[in-house]
Amino acid sequence: MPSTQNGHQWKTLDKDLNRISQIEYATHMASKPLVGIGISLAFIVIAGLSAAVLFGQESASLVVIAAAVFGAYMALNIGANDVANNMGPAVGANALTMGGAIAIAAICESAGALLAGGDVVSTISKGIIDPASVADTRIFIWAMMAALISSALWVNLATVLGAPVSTTHSVVGGVMGAGIAAAGLSAVNWASMGQIAASWVISPVLGGAIAAIFLAIIKAKIIYQDDKIAAARVWVPVLIAVMVGVFAAYLSLKGLNKIVKISIGVALLIGAGTGILSYVIARPMVHRQSEGLENRNRSLKVLFSIPLVFSAALLSFAHGANDVANAVGPLAAIVHAEQFGEFAGKVQIPHWVMIIGAFGISFGLFLFGPKLIRMVGSQITKLNPMRAYCVALSAAITVIIASWLGLPVSSTHIAVGGVFGVGFFREWHAEKRARDSSKARPDAKRIASEERRRRKLVRRSHFMTIVAAWIITVPAAAAMSALIFLGLRAAFL
Repeated sequence: MPSTQNGHQWKTLDKDLNRISQIEYATHMASKPLVGIGISLAFIVIAGLSAAVLFGQESASLVVIAAAVFGAYMALNIGANDVANNMGPAVGANALTMGGAIAIAAICESAGALLAGGDVVSTISKGIIDPASVADTRIFIWAMMAALISSALWVNLATVLGAPVSTTHSVVGGVMGAGIAAAGLSAVNWASMGQIAASWVISPVLGGAIAAIFLAIIKAKIIYQDDKIAAARVWVPVLIAVMVGVFAAYLSLKGLNKIVKISIGVALLIGAGTGILSYVIARPMVHRQSEGLENRNRSLKVLFSIPLVFSAALLSFAHGANDVANAVGPLAAIVHAEQFGEFAGKVQIPHWVMIIGAFGISFGLFLFGPKLIRMVGSQITKLNPMRAYCVALSAAITVIIASWLGLPVSSTHIAVGGVFGVGFFREWHAEKRARDSSKARPDAKRIASEERRRRKLVRRSHFMTIVAAWIITVPAAAAMSALIFLGLRAAFL
């Protein structure tokens, strides 16, 4: 009898301990989001303190400190939202784990921002508002401040809602809205805005087209060949060489050009030489990796995993070079205006400003990025390593061209456009094969139109939602920025 009582007591104790463990688990899950918020606040405070130390001897340093705080806040939001579009395809194709993608993106984003991020910043800071239309430097400073605050708030809201909006749209819309509120429609450089708006339309179309072209090449040259492995041994090294060559040419133009003056022709020669060298190295590696693989599509995924990782790293580098302007462009303009009392002429980007942007993007990705990474990687269309490689490489090439030209294009539009391009090409290709099959076999059973719509490979609901979010971003950010500027002017001017 005592043993029975002891057994009952132990069972009761086990149940109680299990309840306590469930409470601890629930508490841990509830407090987990607070950890990210706490780290983010710590980074924002450090950014403000850094600005105080490095800019504290100047007059009106409180303005710069506040700008550094909001610049850090914006950089965190860029990492949480925009970088998901770069790493989503690799994670969705299971070529990278979430932790591996975050580590690679953090390193490459920081390198791109610090090595090659300066050229685009000047477009954001002084290419949208016409200096001749805003005579008062203080008004210009508050306009930049309003642009920072409004764009950061909008991107933060979109991230919470799970919408991959363009941070470039947000910042440019914020700068435009503040400029209109400050000095009317004439304050905006509409010629520059027209060029930027054209790039917004061109970039997703170009990204999708390049991704579809690469996928068509892979299908024709590898997937639909009788001996898939032998075809992959020929073409996978070529694709790797293309990727490495583009990266080398871009890095020589954007990174080495700050040390040694390099022309476009020399950069292309460097890219060609590096591409050839990478082909020589990749060919035996792919041959060894393909030994023993079965002649089927599943085996090809193994061969494309490494190229996909490299292409994702390239895209992150290009994103860091291009989109760091969104975080630090207005901040750099404020620092320059405070130092020199004017905002005309070329803005020199302080190193500490670039560091805030680079580290903020990395922290935002690490703390808040996984949600949108999963959405982009798996909820728009089904991706495998071949398709994801096409998306990443096409997006990288498009972003590199845009950054080289100094256009603040949206990496969100480019990357998501690449995903849609792959998906729509698959739909077109499937329809084409179905038509060809029906012509070859007229007596075959035809699929009803309703069933064909159900089998669409791109989720139309996500397509419409994303496009709607893209359309509303600029006017929403502009309206918020105008209201914030009016509030700042009423309070401090």
